[in-house]
Amino acid sequence: MLLRAEKLQTAIARLMRVAGTEPAAADVVAADLLEANLQGHDSHGVQLAGRYALNILAGKLKPNATAQVVRQDGAITVVDGGMGFGQVVGRQAMDLAIAAARQSGVGLLALRNVHHLGRIGAYGDRAVAAGMLSIHFVNAVTGPAVVAPFRGSQSRFGTNPICIAVPATTPGGAPLILDFATSALAIGKVRVAHAAGKQVPEGALVDHAGKPTTDPASMYGGGPRGALLPFGGHKGSGLALICEILGGALTGGGTNQPGTPNDRGIVNGMFTIVVDPARFGDLDAYRAEAAAMVAHVKTSAPGGDQPVLVAGEQEQLTKAERLAHGIYVPDATWEELAAAAAEVGLDRAELAALAGV
Repeated sequence: MLLRAEKLQTAIARLMRVAGTEPAAADVVAADLLEANLQGHDSHGVQLAGRYALNILAGKLKPNATAQVVRQDGAITVVDGGMGFGQVVGRQAMDLAIAAARQSGVGLLALRNVHHLGRIGAYGDRAVAAGMLSIHFVNAVTGPAVVAPFRGSQSRFGTNPICIAVPATTPGGAPLILDFATSALAIGKVRVAHAAGKQVPEGALVDHAGKPTTDPASMYGGGPRGALLPFGGHKGSGLALICEILGGALTGGGTNQPGTPNDRGIVNGMFTIVVDPARFGDLDAYRAEAAAMVAHVKTSAPGGDQPVLVAGEQEQLTKAERLAHGIYVPDATWEELAAAAAEVGLDRAELAALAGV
C-alpha cells in the first residue's frame, strides 16, 4: 500500500505515545523513521516501529530515558543512553560533541547502552547543520550476530554502519552524507525483502549450510539461520571489526563476543568524531577545493543510462519522489505494525485511520 508520509508519521507517533513515550520523544522517533523511508532506507523506517513498541512493553527500551554524561574530559564526552530511544539520546549526545568541537575544534563522543540509533546519517545531518564534519562508527549487539567475517560462514558481527558527513561547500548546496552498513545489505533490507516477497541481490547471503542464496527466508523463514556477508570481502569485514572495537569496546557498551549479553533488545554503541573545518586554515580555500573536486567527479561520462551521483544525492532524489507519490508499505509490514499496536493497547482501526489506510 502507498501511504502519505505525514499521515504515516502521525500514526507512528501515536503508537509510540500509547506505548508509553512522552509526546516530544514520540515525535522525534516518528520523524526519524519517516525520514529514513523518505530517503529510501526502508530498513530503518516504519517497519521498526512495531519492534520498538514491543521492546518498550518487554522493558528492553526505556522510552523516556535521556543522555547521561559519564565523563567529560576536554574534547572527550562519554555518554550512557540508559537504553533510551537512540533517536532521542543520540541527538542529545551529538549536541554535546558539537559543543566540544566549537570549543576546541574537535569533539570525541563515546555513546553506549542506547536502543537502536536508526539511520546513522541523521547524526551526520546534525553535524553538518552546525557546520561540522563528522565520522561515526557503530556496532549493534542485537540477539545473535548476523554478519559472517571474510572467508567465514557463521555470523560474528552486526551490520555495523559507518557514516562520514561533510557540510555543503557551496551556498545552497547539499552536504555529502556517506552512510553505509559494512554488510552487503542492512539486515533490515533483508526483512523488508522478506515482507515484500522479493529476493535479495546475489552475493549478500549464505544459508545455514554456508551456501550462497538470494532467499531472505534464510534469515527470516523461521528455520536455521544463515548469515549476511560483508561488502567488499575483506574490506567490509575489516571495517565491521573496527566498528566492534570502536563502537563497542572503546565506548564500554560491549561487542558481539559470547561474553556480552545479547538478549537486551536492540543495543547500539557509537564512537563519533566531530571536527570544525574552520580550525584547519583558510575555510574558503577548503570549500573551493572540495567543491571543485565534487564538480570534477560529476563531469565523468556516465557508464550507463544513469547520471553520476555523489553521496547523499540518491537519497534526496528518492525523498522528492516519495513526498510526491507516497511511501510503499508492504502488507506484511502493516500487519506487524497493527499487531504490535494491539499489544500495547492501540486499536487497529485508530492506527489505520491515522495512517490513511
